[in-house]
Amino acid sequence: MTDRSNPQIKNGRHYVSIYAKQQIQARITADLPAFASKRPGMGSKPYNNKTAATFRVWAPNANSVHLAGQFNSWNSTNIPLVSEGNGIWSFDVRSVTPGQQYLYVIRNGTQTLWKPDPYEEQIVNSVGNSIIFDDDFQWTDSSYSMPNWNSMIIYQMHIGTFNDTPGGVPGTFDTAIQRLDYLNELGVNAIKLLPVFEFPGDFSWGYNPSHPFAIETAYGGPSGLKRFINQAHNRGIAVLLDVVYNHLGPTDLSLWKFDGWSQGNYGGIYFYQDNRSQTPWGDTRPDFGRSQVRQYLRDNAMTLLNDFRADGFRFDSVLNIRTHNAGDNPDGWSLVQWINNEINATQPWKISIAEDLQGNPWITKTTGEGGAGFDSQWTPSFVHPIRIIIVPGSFDGRDMNVVKSSLESRYNGDAFQSVVYTESHDEVANGRSRVAEEIWPGNAGSWGSRKRSTLGGALV
Repeated sequence: MTDRSNPQIKNGRHYVSIYAKQQIQARITADLPAFASKRPGMGSKPYNNKTAATFRVWAPNANSVHLAGQFNSWNSTNIPLVSEGNGIWSFDVRSVTPGQQYLYVIRNGTQTLWKPDPYEEQIVNSVGNSIIFDDDFQWTDSSYSMPNWNSMIIYQMHIGTFNDTPGGVPGTFDTAIQRLDYLNELGVNAIKLLPVFEFPGDFSWGYNPSHPFAIETAYGGPSGLKRFINQAHNRGIAVLLDVVYNHLGPTDLSLWKFDGWSQGNYGGIYFYQDNRSQTPWGDTRPDFGRSQVRQYLRDNAMTLLNDFRADGFRFDSVLNIRTHNAGDNPDGWSLVQWINNEINATQPWKISIAEDLQGNPWITKTTGEGGAGFDSQWTPSFVHPIRIIIVPGSFDGRDMNVVKSSLESRYNGDAFQSVVYTESHDEVANGRSRVAEEIWPGNAGSWGSRKRSTLGGALV
């Protein structure tokens, strides 16, 4: 017989109380019961035909972590992530799709922090929300093979100015694609992009990355970078990425005090908590000795090689990875060894280049010899002497032995451990100019400027 006095039962049927309905509605997007995800990967990872996603974040000092986004009207409490017991929180969430925005809501004591995903590949802007990214892409470069290292002619490109549009709008990956045929005709077979990772605003060289995984929105985001690399590969052109691991930010830096914890007002879990954090660009040197931070930077590099099909890297200012204000930093040295070892073990045809600029042969010695394991390094012993020779108008006082010495310069007896050049962003800015402009200021198109700058190119 039906007990009609029970408010949970009506007309002989079970029904859900108002409170229970609210609870179900609150967790409608969640996979129940509330267990941590067993799926792999950090950040947001779509699954089930992109109708669901795993979310995973490292926040070891959090009391709780929740997910808020467009899929739950930005409710900060109804999708809790579950602690995995190691400082990592995760959850499988249903009824979410790529393109939706989200943030993590991290609570630590009295603090409530709304934070973007450190592993995001797409973001609204440098101070905006993370976006669930669909990693699928129709690659058409199956016949591509990377040029031999000893025949690489590298063109350094800044996406924002390479083929920009009138009206103060930065160039994009798509506008750069429009000029790839021109570079091909020049004989260029490798492009080295200045950093393309999300930075404050729309205009920057990129050496101030706020979000190391996110591809700059103003350039076209992660899909735009894939289109660019795909089209470059279809023309036989390799794409090398400039990565900045020696410091982060320092502005619009959501990793700063990410889970609310820090010591001595330093940057929290992603950064050194003492004067090792100090760099020429701010106190934001990552903690290269902390396993989770090392994993984060390693994952960044391998994501770019695997998911974006980049052909290699230029590591910016390795000097500020392998040293700090007090001297050598063995944490940084072992980090680059680890990353280089993994590249060599999994994709040995891809190249890892250091910008160290100290003339240190140990940078390009193998890790088995105790070296950093880079394949090549930028060479100051070429660019500066050669510019001194070709720029002055008078031939008086030119020492051709300087040219001979520059041409013979090499590391560990291998000429191809040196990347030689007459121009880079550092040589043509900061009060200086392109070689042709240095030769004849205001008349870079003159016959003499063009011929002498070409002579420098011939020496390269």
